[in-house]
This record gives sequence, C-alpha cells and structure tokens, in this order.
Amino acid sequence: MSESIQTACLSSASRRRWLGGAAGLCLLGGWQSPVFAEPRVLPGYASWKDASALEEHSHLALETRRSAMGSSVITPASQLFVRSHLPPPEARILSDRDAWVLQTAGLKQARDITLGELRELGLETVATVLQSAGNGRAFIPGKVNGLPWGVGAAGCVVWSGVPLRRVVSALGGLDPAARFITATGAEVLPEGIDPLSLLPERSVPLLALDDALLAWEMNGEPLPLAHGGPLRLIVPGYYAENQIKYIRRLAFTEQESAARMMARDYRLTPVGAEPGPGDAPLWEMDLKSWINSPAPGGRALKPGPVRVLGVAFGGTRAVRQVEVSVDGGQRWGVAQFSGPDLGRFAWRQFVFETELRTGSHVLASRVTDAEGREQPRLRTDNAGGFANNSWLDHAIKVQVG
Repeated sequence: MSESIQTACLSSASRRRWLGGAAGLCLLGGWQSPVFAEPRVLPGYASWKDASALEEHSHLALETRRSAMGSSVITPASQLFVRSHLPPPEARILSDRDAWVLQTAGLKQARDITLGELRELGLETVATVLQSAGNGRAFIPGKVNGLPWGVGAAGCVVWSGVPLRRVVSALGGLDPAARFITATGAEVLPEGIDPLSLLPERSVPLLALDDALLAWEMNGEPLPLAHGGPLRLIVPGYYAENQIKYIRRLAFTEQESAARMMARDYRLTPVGAEPGPGDAPLWEMDLKSWINSPAPGGRALKPGPVRVLGVAFGGTRAVRQVEVSVDGGQRWGVAQFSGPDLGRFAWRQFVFETELRTGSHVLASRVTDAEGREQPRLRTDNAGGFANNSWLDHAIKVQVG
C-alpha cells in the first residue's frame, strides 16, 4: 500500500476516534490492512481520567461505561462521569485553593468568606450517589431531547467539607424570609447573551440544609477541576444538577432562582408541553437499581451458574432490599448485599446467584427503600426524559449457550 493511501486510512480511523487499543480495517480495492487507532484523547480538563472507562457524548459530557462500574462501592475519580453546561473555569483557580472566595447572602451576618476560613468551621464526610437527572434516558424509545445516557451518568463518591449548617451558624443564622438555598457557579458566560439564559444557578428547598456540604475533597483527594474544584455544593440524595460546581455565591432566598437552569430546565414537564416554573423541579432522586454484570450485548454465557451484580440506591432514603428476576419480572428472588453500608445516601452493591439454561433471558432488578417504596415497573414519561427509574427499561437481555 502506498504511503498516501496509508495516511488516508489512518486519518479516517482518527476521525472516527476509535478507542485506544482497538483495531480497525481499512478496505481499499478489496485489500485489507489492519490499522491500530491512536490512543483516545479526552478533553484537557479531564485528560487525567481513564479514557477506556468513559464514553464521550460531547466535550462536556463523559459517561462511565457499564463495564467499568466494577464491584467496589466507591467510584474512582478517574472513571466518574462528567456533565457540565459550560466549559470549566481556568485551572489557575486551583493554584491557591484556600484563597477561593465564596459570596454569601440571606444571612444575618452575610459576607465574603474564603475556603481557608470555611475549613476552620468544621468537617464532615459523606458518601453519596452522584447522578444526572438524565441517567437512563437512552432506554426510552423514540426521540427524546437530551444526552443519551445509559446507566453511566452516576457514581458513588465520598465528599469531605464543611456542613452548610455550620456556615449558617457562623454567619449569624438565616434571614427569616429564607425558603431556598440558591447556589451560583463561577463559569464564564459568553458575551452578548442574557446571563439568565446560561447562568449555572439552582435552588433547592431549605430542608436540604441539614445534610448539605460545601465540599473541597473527593475520594480523599482535593476536588479536581472536572468535578467542581476548589469548592462544590453537595446536596446528598438530590440530582447532580443541584450540586453546583465552582460555587461562587451561596444565597438563602425567598424565591427560586430565575435562571433558565432553574425556571425551565430540569423539571418534569409533560410530553408536548412547554417547560416552565409550574412544573415539578428535579430535586430529590427516585429510588433506582440496575444490573452491571453480566453486561448486555456481550458474549453468550455458558449454561449453568451465573452471578448477577448491580447497584441500588434510595435517593434520600436507605435501601432495604433488592430483588432480581431472570425471566423479565415474572418471578423474583432476593439478592444479597455484597459491600459495606456507607449510609443512606450511598448505593448498595448487590449479588444474586442463579442458574441459567440455554436460550435468551431478561434480567431485571428492583429495589425497595427503608420506607417500603418499590422501584416502579414503568417510567413517568416527561418531555426531557428525566428521572427514568423503570426497572423494565433498565432490564437487560442475555444469551446463554
């Protein structure tokens, strides 16, 4: 093959951005030559992550592959999904983390406070599920607006920081009119637009105050830029969109934010309707579970013993029980928890031992929380494809034999 043809073939492979280590065939005039793709390159802010564990939906959206979920409770930072609405601030904001300034409002002694000062107010550590509200959207038939997340827009993370209630106490307590916690990120907005159209700002109800953190550490390491460093609001049990990265302003407000991200986006809007502030906001996560292994679409399994692995969580409630079905939900068996209980906001990993005969099998899981709520069979349809926790949608088909 000529050098020009080889170059063309390599360029074609590069444009397709095959995964590092994968091989392709360039078909030219019936002659086949194996071409090994270049290692996949992630966006600069996430270049330290494990590219083989992530699927890139866009420059600002990286999904953890189901095969990379593993069997440990905590999701490594190198494999954790990323979802951003704007490019992150410049990395120099991490050069002096303690100098980061948080503006406050709606407090009796509201003032600017540095991260260094926040460290002096207290420290707590909590394990939580971090999950985008769009996780599971890919399983909804038909065209739905939004990124086609499978199960990988989620992970279980350990956060460390100061409890928000300690900050409130240190700054004199709440303004009596406060009803919401409103957080604003520090991303740079494009010029010439209405700031409210892209402002990274969300409000959550004041009842979240007891559990919320201002976190500066993730999985025992300083919070990386990709996940909101140097400082991020963590609201355990709530969808990730409420957990504002690069938090620059913390306000306790009488009204919800007027930013589009709050007023129109991330709400349960009926199919075909125009979104608006009257629709239910996506705050607390629904209970949910899914199976990670055996993976769908893989090689046929051998008849006989099969170990089913997955994860389950209850949003703001603890998990009581997980059941698994191997016949599409006709019969269920109780699974065993396979790892430590890290608290009601973390997920529980489960294992179910069974035997499968030759043929096709539909595997499903469903979780029951501590208050007796059960994961539903069907999803609640909505315009954005949000909050899909249907066990039927998340069921997988495997072939045996």
